[in-house]
Amino acid sequence: MTAQNFPTELPQDVPTGLFIGGEFRDGSDGGTVEVYNPSNGTVLATVASASKDDAREALDKAVEVQEQWAATSTRERSEILRKAFELIHEHADELALIQSLELGRALKDSQGEVAYAAEFFRWFAEEAVRVRGDYRESPAGNARIVVRHVPVGPCLAVTPWNFPLAMGARKLAPALAAGCTMVVKPASKTPLTMLYLAKLLQQAGVPDGVVAVLPSNKASNVSSLLEDARLRKFTFTGSTEIGQMLAQKAAEKSIRVSLELGGNAPYVVLDDADMDTAVEAVATAKMRGAGQVCIAANRFLVQESIAEEFTQRVVERMKQLRQGPATLEDVDYAALSGTDQVETVSKLVDDALERGATRYLGDALPEGLPEEGYYYPLTVLGNIPDGSEILDNEIFGPVIAVSTFTSDEEAVQKANDTQFGLAAYVFSSGLERALNVAEKIEAGMVAVNKGALSDPAAPFGGVKQSGIGREGGFEGIHEFLETQFISLPK
Repeated sequence: MTAQNFPTELPQDVPTGLFIGGEFRDGSDGGTVEVYNPSNGTVLATVASASKDDAREALDKAVEVQEQWAATSTRERSEILRKAFELIHEHADELALIQSLELGRALKDSQGEVAYAAEFFRWFAEEAVRVRGDYRESPAGNARIVVRHVPVGPCLAVTPWNFPLAMGARKLAPALAAGCTMVVKPASKTPLTMLYLAKLLQQAGVPDGVVAVLPSNKASNVSSLLEDARLRKFTFTGSTEIGQMLAQKAAEKSIRVSLELGGNAPYVVLDDADMDTAVEAVATAKMRGAGQVCIAANRFLVQESIAEEFTQRVVERMKQLRQGPATLEDVDYAALSGTDQVETVSKLVDDALERGATRYLGDALPEGLPEEGYYYPLTVLGNIPDGSEILDNEIFGPVIAVSTFTSDEEAVQKANDTQFGLAAYVFSSGLERALNVAEKIEAGMVAVNKGALSDPAAPFGGVKQSGIGREGGFEGIHEFLETQFISLPK
């Protein structure tokens, strides 16, 4: 199969309507959203677009069934989530194909996301039955204190285009486990995966109205629900600017908020690092999803004495990766999500080069790629001057930007020289040294001597301008629970 001959057709059973009240249907005003295939630039599908009326109807139904869903036993909710986990695995091939077609991401990366997303349903199926309260006596000795946790109520989730399944799963699974209903607004670039998941959740036994999925060509049609006091929780993954703006809107109604926002992850390589490990981890920490990952390594900070060796070895390792259409099985990285993303990456690289950076790799795209696809060449830059825009902005593309430091203290200072604090990576053969640097980095998550970081059993989230709250782990379900205190006489 050549780069000009690759799968471009969706599975026949992919829904394209709004999912409201357990039904897939057209939008009330007849609006639609065109979904493009980034691998070749063609229209992949046309899906219904939600109006404000559709959003209101979805919330009406969520409110209507909230009490009933909250009253189901935790065991029943657990079994439904477990069934969802099983169904995702049964339909893993379809889900991976849908994601690769609408996102333009390499099939092997999409297959990894399916497995990752499924684990959230398994994890929170187990957590649903383990929510604990507390009983204690007042220190004054005049009261008994009972603490219990109850569902926060109807939720709104806004998910990004770069992980169309996992980001929805990371929000839906704990919300359902906690006993909350949820309206999901997927990104207009990648709505098909979430619509397919809605079908699987219905098959798993999620009652009608508990989950709604509302693609929209106008995001404000769905975010208008933040004006409704019946909504009790807002969870968002996306850009810092948009997330903070919507959080301000939620605050007007005292709606609880959790945000996973932008990142600018440092990849710190100390001079005692195992070079093979540090180089190989780049393929995961940077190149997964062609770099379109919120926790992707963004700034490669390498100790000066080993910077040249590291850069040259990274170049040789990156030359082994194959770029091509997303649905070819032997492709390592594929297209970007759209022409807008290609333009953003191009501007950051051009700025660095104009300021004096050195390009070691990335002069041109490989031959044979579809001309209308949204591709950008894997690029390695070195000698990044201070002040370059690429050091302050999320690249979200296959660009490795290397700069140097001379001491551990300078490494920490450069790593923290950003408004963001989502993820970080540290490489050192000395555990004490690695931990010392990792603990000083201002990030919600730090990987030591590895390029993979996410785990459904661990709390995912950032500090500073990278967000509020945590998803996954033991902490994840509590984002969807309120704490109630009952005082009893003694």
